[in-house]
Amino acid sequence: MKKLFLPLATLILLSFTTNDSSLTKSERKFAIEQFKNSKNHLLSAIKGLSEAQLNFKAGPESWSIAECTEHIAITESALFGMFEGTLKQPADPSKRSEVKMTDQQVMSLVTDRTTKVKTQEPFKPTGKFGSHEGAVKEFVTKRDEHIKFIKETKDDLRDRYQQLPFGTIDAYQLIIFISGHTERHIKQIEEVKANANFPKN
Repeated sequence: MKKLFLPLATLILLSFTTNDSSLTKSERKFAIEQFKNSKNHLLSAIKGLSEAQLNFKAGPESWSIAECTEHIAITESALFGMFEGTLKQPADPSKRSEVKMTDQQVMSLVTDRTTKVKTQEPFKPTGKFGSHEGAVKEFVTKRDEHIKFIKETKDDLRDRYQQLPFGTIDAYQLIIFISGHTERHIKQIEEVKANANFPKN
């Protein structure tokens, strides 16, 4: 009986370990840090701003800081919804060759504001959260939920994919993209604050 038990126990143990395609410790740590850091960076960038400062526009086509913040809140949910869609796909390691960019390249691409991108209509700020405070609350709530997901997920994020205008990325890189998108618009907020006509208070 003991002779049968040991091989059986080994087989059961292997069935739980060899199929584990969840994130590595370093991948999980990096993603969590990116999400936490960009959240804190945004909150720091908008802290203590007056109504005049929040609503100042550098030009008729420019966004205010309040509008940038609302856009960040809108896309936090929209991009994570896109990410959740990738998880419904079956994992397919054979498509790895379609992913041409590294994680760092994805981050660099999305945070680079030398190339401006026209925002699609569903992602434009329209006051949907009722106030600047409402937009901030929405962002923080969703971001905390997403950080919790990253901490706990056992999903294979490397063998599921999303097609974006610049190419194919994997689901983990889409997580990186979300954080990078926040940083991209924090840069925009900092540009508004650096404007010569930005209100002093």
